[in-house]
Amino acid sequence: MYKNLVTTLAAACALIAPPCAPPSEGQAPASADSSPLKVGFLYVSPVTQAGWTRQHDDARLALQKALGAQVQTTVVENVPEGADAERVLRDLARQGHQLIFTTSFGYANPVLKVAREFPQTKFECLTCPQGAANVATANARFYEGRYLAGIAAGHMSQSHVAGYVAGFPIPEVIQGINAFTLGMRSVNPKATVQVLWLNDWFNPGREREAAMTLMDQGADVLAFHTGSTAVMRAAEERGKLAIAYHSDMLAAAPNAQLLAVSHHWDDYDTRRAREWLQGRWRPAEIWGGVREGMIRVGAFGPKVPAAVRQEVLARQKELADGKIHPFAGPVLDNTGKLQVRAGQQLDHAQIQGMNWLAQGVRGRI
Repeated sequence: MYKNLVTTLAAACALIAPPCAPPSEGQAPASADSSPLKVGFLYVSPVTQAGWTRQHDDARLALQKALGAQVQTTVVENVPEGADAERVLRDLARQGHQLIFTTSFGYANPVLKVAREFPQTKFECLTCPQGAANVATANARFYEGRYLAGIAAGHMSQSHVAGYVAGFPIPEVIQGINAFTLGMRSVNPKATVQVLWLNDWFNPGREREAAMTLMDQGADVLAFHTGSTAVMRAAEERGKLAIAYHSDMLAAAPNAQLLAVSHHWDDYDTRRAREWLQGRWRPAEIWGGVREGMIRVGAFGPKVPAAVRQEVLARQKELADGKIHPFAGPVLDNTGKLQVRAGQQLDHAQIQGMNWLAQGVRGRI
């Protein structure tokens, strides 16, 4: 599939006239009759009806709609992290894409390498830890939505056991596991969270298998940090509950969905492309969350009582207002070590470097 996509992309781009050079600092915006800004998007999975990549492609479509003829977007989907990503990034840069969005942590090193080769091309490395002069990084406080979902799961679980299908043991995923567990135990101190690591972002077969295993181990609520709807469908099949992630997945699990933690990149992507057009693009490190509208909790399923909905939405408002913090102490890890003292809370750097699992998590990194 990857080879076919690249071949198609190359053939299509060969028919397009070379674009104008990007504006330098202080340069006036392009005139109305200039060639459009060519914007590339690199996806780690196929574009499906719901999930991580769906949300990013919705943002691309919103960008295209907002900026119209000023931009031309290209998508290359299902690109593995590593050498394949490096090749595709070079292709996009050589074909005149002046702004390139990548949407996976594993693209970080390929982006930095290719960015050095094409200093005039601007890169938006989403969920990546390190930027450069022509590489901006952006991430979301996904853990905020996880904490809220944990509150709902704590109220709804009868077995006091939740299952968590996890992709890779990177800080972003660990933050989510811990915040979910802390949210769950804030309303149900007996709750535990069983984790299964896949070391894969998008593998519906393995995701489903892991979900089935967790339910066999007593989990009656499932959460996941992978890219498909497989966990939701497994919960639907077995009559359990599940937290939709990335996007609303009621269509896949109309009875199983407890709520959805959804991510919204529309405003960010459009703003960054507009800044390029106006000659104002600068490298930046952005973290957005509930307050900024990048993370939302909603789309409650039919089995969720009104009181639980109201509590979760009230906590969401408090979180947006800065009145609560998912990692406020005291917090112990699952070995009994104190990680956050009473009266304190983790700062940005500590959250970014998180490498421990909270008390109540059954599993290890």
